[in-house]
Amino acid sequence: LRQRWSPRAFDDRPVEPEKLRSLFEAARWAPSSNNGQPWRFLVAGKENKVEYDRLFNCLVEGNQKWAHRAPVLLLSVAKLQFEDGSQNRHALHDTGMAVENLAIQAAALGLVTHQMAGFLIDRARMDCQIPEGYEPVAMMAIGYPGDPALLSDRQRARETQPRVRKAATEFV
Repeated sequence: LRQRWSPRAFDDRPVEPEKLRSLFEAARWAPSSNNGQPWRFLVAGKENKVEYDRLFNCLVEGNQKWAHRAPVLLLSVAKLQFEDGSQNRHALHDTGMAVENLAIQAAALGLVTHQMAGFLIDRARMDCQIPEGYEPVAMMAIGYPGDPALLSDRQRARETQPRVRKAATEFV
């Protein structure tokens, strides 16, 4: 768990399809309310320029400045209702659990991920044809660790600063 972090420096090396499948297999096993499994993922690698650009263009400018190096982009989406049509008020939580499984599996495979709240939700809804009843949750860059020297001075400073976490006594 301590190996998982959110860098901005990505190598442009493609992620192997079997590793991507492994990430989604890990997400598949996340717990969810009533086993609703509300998560959906839109994913594109650079080899699919049209789909990659569709996701990339949903990012805010600040994230575009570094995320263009990531070989894979992902948009997580939560289905807000159960199959019977009733509200799933835990859909966002459950989708986050699936994403965390994915991120931990990525770290185990030598990959890095960076989740981003900085994206244009309305553009994602429109460009990705997300239907009513589904909520775009977050974007994620996926790939291999890259060289921080390729980042801007500000991004490099953030990249190389020590990771700090609150002590458990602060939230328990």
